[in-house]
Amino acid sequence: MAGFMAFGLFVAIGLALMAGFPVAFTLAGVALIFAGLGVMAGTFDPVFLEAFPNRIYGIMTNETLIAVPIFVFMGVMLERSKLADQLLQSLAHLMRGTPGGLGIAVVVVGAMMAASTGIVGATVVTMGLISLPTMLNRGYSPAVSAGTICAAGTLGQIIPPSIVLVMLADVLSNAYQQAQLGMGNYSPETVSVGELFAGALVPGLLLVMAYLLYISILARVRPGLMPPDRVEADERVSVARLLLLVSGPLFLIVAVLGSILKGIATPTEAAAVGAIGSMLLALIGGHLSMDTLKNVTYRTTRITAMVFMILIGASLFSLVFRGFGGDEMIADFLTALPGGVFTAMILVMLVMFLLGFVLDFIEITFVVVPIVGPVLMAMGLDPIWLGVMIALNLQTSFLTPPFGFSLFYLRGVCPDSVPTSAIYRGVIPFIAIQLMVLGMLAVWPSLVTWLPGVVYPG
Repeated sequence: MAGFMAFGLFVAIGLALMAGFPVAFTLAGVALIFAGLGVMAGTFDPVFLEAFPNRIYGIMTNETLIAVPIFVFMGVMLERSKLADQLLQSLAHLMRGTPGGLGIAVVVVGAMMAASTGIVGATVVTMGLISLPTMLNRGYSPAVSAGTICAAGTLGQIIPPSIVLVMLADVLSNAYQQAQLGMGNYSPETVSVGELFAGALVPGLLLVMAYLLYISILARVRPGLMPPDRVEADERVSVARLLLLVSGPLFLIVAVLGSILKGIATPTEAAAVGAIGSMLLALIGGHLSMDTLKNVTYRTTRITAMVFMILIGASLFSLVFRGFGGDEMIADFLTALPGGVFTAMILVMLVMFLLGFVLDFIEITFVVVPIVGPVLMAMGLDPIWLGVMIALNLQTSFLTPPFGFSLFYLRGVCPDSVPTSAIYRGVIPFIAIQLMVLGMLAVWPSLVTWLPGVVYPG
């Protein structure tokens, strides 16, 4: 009976979310309803709910999660600074005579903004508003334009410093400790944000290079899809201005990421440096005012409140799910699969990929990873490798038609002249690239684990 209730809880939450109810309140509300039914049926011990206040206090005092609102502030401030607009215009101007030059510029700027902001939706919308009209006006195929923008925007999920990696590191750390305690290790190791950042760095750069290679080849094989602009003989490009524009976000990325990887600063301290740096860049660009500061603060508060409400709702859900023995059911099911850890990993990745159609990264991180993470790590998987695989898998899911979140973000700012079918066609090659990189990480895990081992030896 308890197993049936655990399964029913998961199904009920899925149906409620697909019906459009708010995620945080759905997680908490449905969990409480099932807990009440379980108490009446004698299948749920209400003692589990007594741990809920301690969980809320743990969220409030979690030093890692304090970095989330500061990183959000940094990302929103950079979005408001119009830096991406200026950088894209200058870089595209410099590469006007290069086949696929504008597409290359979009990927490079998208990667830099992703590394600076870490907010996928904001990056896709910003790049769509800035670059899509320019690409279409220069004769680029609507499908190629839309696919390039969507792919570049989702890089914020895997390229550090990323908000989603900060949250994933905290959840993985708890799951890893739980797995070790279950195996009898009462001095468990942890997973730090810096280690996950280091693990994601090489795959993120590999993905960017693969995107650039594809665009360069496509522009030469089918020049009609990405025609280069003619450069007049007397036209001069200000390389100095481009370097000046690039130096700001590059310095910010190096300062934030470098200080974390070197152990000079904690993620929260590094995020504070990044927030101040983003304000300075906005001030230098002439876009910092009291109205801007108010708007950025308001948006930061809304996003942060949403994240933490989801985390609180997910905590209540996981308590009730565990009270019904759901975690033991999942563990028994995955460990009993033929093929062992390989089959279990494939199944979990497939389920997460499908969930990425209806749930955001935050919900999957806080709801699904705590359930399956301890089981997979107890079966011998490296936590850093697992985290990067999950992040890249969900990034692929968010690009995949017909339900990918990035497609919806771009559709919202696309002109009517770009049909939805063109967006779907445009992302397919980039999905293939991401699956290729995902396969490479599965075959050569050292692509993920090498840099953390160098930066954090022992």
